[in-house]
Amino acid sequence: TVDAPIGRCPSDRTRMAVVADGRSARTDWEVITRYERYTHVRCILHTGRTHQIRVHMASIHHPLLGDGIYGGPLDKGLSTQCLHARSLKFIHPRTGESMAFTSPLPDYFTAALSRLGPAES
Repeated sequence: TVDAPIGRCPSDRTRMAVVADGRSARTDWEVITRYERYTHVRCILHTGRTHQIRVHMASIHHPLLGDGIYGGPLDKGLSTQCLHARSLKFIHPRTGESMAFTSPLPDYFTAALSRLGPAES
């Protein structure tokens, strides 16, 4: 679990960062697969802050693959961060209806995973 407040980065106002006076933010994460130099993880958000996953993972020195803004290497043929919302669930703000959506990993993400090499046992 990363439980750390997020707000504007004091040195770069275009970025977000873990800052003492930020808004509360909590991300749980778990390992799906470990590779030699990378780890595929699942993140569960308890809050919905701007760039929350990217900021929290970078704050624990595990930036997202392909995330040039928050320190992740542009590697494995990527031109963007390797981040995908497999499922989203929320209460609609006007109707109060529970909404749920799922989406499989996009091709660029599965291709990057295949280039990571064998999973560690």
